[in-house]
Amino acid sequence: MPDSGKYFGLTGGIASGKSTVAAAFSELGARIIDADKIGHELLHSTSPAFPEIVSAFGPGILDPSGEIDRRRLGPLVFANPARLRQLSAILHPRIIDRVEQSALEYCAQDPAAVVIVDAALVYEAGIGGRFRKMIVAWCRPEQQIERLIAKAGITREEAEKRIASQIPAEEKRRRADFVIDCSGSIEETQRQVEALYPRLRKLAETAWPRH
Repeated sequence: MPDSGKYFGLTGGIASGKSTVAAAFSELGARIIDADKIGHELLHSTSPAFPEIVSAFGPGILDPSGEIDRRRLGPLVFANPARLRQLSAILHPRIIDRVEQSALEYCAQDPAAVVIVDAALVYEAGIGGRFRKMIVAWCRPEQQIERLIAKAGITREEAEKRIASQIPAEEKRRRADFVIDCSGSIEETQRQVEALYPRLRKLAETAWPRH
């Protein structure tokens, strides 16, 4: 994983507003590495992780075209912590390698770039300490449930299971260096990001001193 002196982490509970925060940072010029998107790409049949996942979880997770159907895989892992750990053990090392490669490329292009790794499971994967600073996107628990139901088209029970599979939002807030409160409007979230970004730029410049 990247050197903690050079990269920032962005995390938060599922449906907490993390993607909105990442988009706002991107508009300001930050380089965003979407670890969750990388994880989804690793589920594709062309990925080296694909046969290992199918072997572990069975052909029942495949759709008619032979690709992994996340709607079939999801209930298996979110309802069973041991199965979630099994999937994480397959995906996380590969995600970390891809994140590191992208981050190094960004910093080679611009040594003072603000590089932010957008990842839902930073603390769950035990890698929070690898980043220089951690930013946590947060919203009220009831909002999180409602947003997840609307976003994923799932039942309240399923939403609660997915949220319960992650470290509680309050614990993530406690561990954060910076918290972005996403419980208000998008404009309010953007204002918080705009206020924080100059601080991240200063930190990035000191992490990569110019010669």
